[in-house]
Amino acid sequence: MPATARRPTLTAVAERAGVSIATVSKVVNRHTDVAPATRERVEAAVAELGYRTPGARHAETRRTVEFMVDKLDSPYAMEVLRGVTLAAEEVDVDVTVSRVRRGGGDRPEPPSSWTRRLISARRTGAIVVTAQVTDTTYDSIARARLPVVVIDPLHLTTPELVSVGSTNWTGGRTAGEHLLGLGHTRIGVVAGPEASISAVARVDGFRSACQAAGVTLDPALVRHVAFDHDAALRAADDLLRRADPPTALLASSDAQALGVLEAARRLGLVVPRDLSVVGYDDTYVAAWTNPPLTTVHQPLRDIGRVALRTVLAMDAGRMPDSHHIELATSLVVRDSTAPPAQPPAPREGPR
Repeated sequence: MPATARRPTLTAVAERAGVSIATVSKVVNRHTDVAPATRERVEAAVAELGYRTPGARHAETRRTVEFMVDKLDSPYAMEVLRGVTLAAEEVDVDVTVSRVRRGGGDRPEPPSSWTRRLISARRTGAIVVTAQVTDTTYDSIARARLPVVVIDPLHLTTPELVSVGSTNWTGGRTAGEHLLGLGHTRIGVVAGPEASISAVARVDGFRSACQAAGVTLDPALVRHVAFDHDAALRAADDLLRRADPPTALLASSDAQALGVLEAARRLGLVVPRDLSVVGYDDTYVAAWTNPPLTTVHQPLRDIGRVALRTVLAMDAGRMPDSHHIELATSLVVRDSTAPPAQPPAPREGPR
C-alpha cells in the first residue's frame, strides 16, 4: 500500500458490505449479535479493503503469527515449525498452528477465507508451508495487505509473493555427485510431483551431475509422485522389480526415502549392500532409520527462523531485498550409501 494512500475507514467497509456502520463496528469488535451471513459479508469487506481497527495495533498485548500447514504429521513441517517457534520466543511473539485444509475435508480452505479469518483474528501475519500459490491466492493476500511468507511454494508464478526455500538444484546435484562418486551409474529417482518447482529443480540438478560425469540418466528410472511414504514405496517397488533395476535410488524427501527403504526390505534387499538410498531434507527421522539415512540437508529450522523474521519485518513496513530467499543445502553422509555390489564373476564351463 503506497505511503500516500488513505487507510480504509469504517464507512468504506460498511459501503462495501452493504450494511450500517454500527453493524461493521459490532463485527470488528467481535460482538455476537450479528447474523452469520452478515458477519461473513463484513469480514470479506474488511479483508478486501485491508481495514484495521484504529489503535488496534497498540491495544494488542501480544503479536501473533499463524503457522498454516497441510499435514500436521509431516516431519518436514515440524522442523520448520521448530525454527519458527524458536525465533518467535526470541522476540516475544506468539505462534498459532492451523491446517490449510480445515474441517477435516480434502479441499484446501479458499485463500479468500483464510485471509479473511486471519484479518478478523488480528494476526500479525502468517507463514504457509508448501502451498500451491496461484494468482487468486496472491490477489487475496494483496487485498488483505497481510504479511504472508510461503515456505517452498509449489509455484513461483507470482513473483511479488514472498517465499523462503533452499538451493534445490544444488541439493540434487550434490546427491548425484555422491552416488556417481561411489561408482553408481544406474541410478533411479523417486521425485516429487512434476508441478513442484523444488522437485523439478532437484531432478535437474541430479541430471546435471550425470551429464558432467558422462552418465546417461534413463528416463524410465525417474518417477514423479507425491512427497509421501506410500507413494514412494509403490514407485520404488516398481523400479526395483525391473529386469535391470537401479543400484541406487535418490528420493526427493526423507518421507519418500522411508518408503524406498520399506520397498527394499519387502523385496529382501539389504541397504546399502544391494541398494544405496539417498533422501532429501535431513529431518529428525533421517538418523533413526535402519541404516541411518544419507540425505541432503535443508536448513529447515533456519528457514523457519527467516520466515518468522521476514513476517515481522513486513509488518513493520520493511520488504525483503528479494521476494524469494534461498538458504544453502549440504549433504549428510550416513550409512545408507556404498559402492555398488560387484556382479558375480562368470563361472567357467567344463573343459
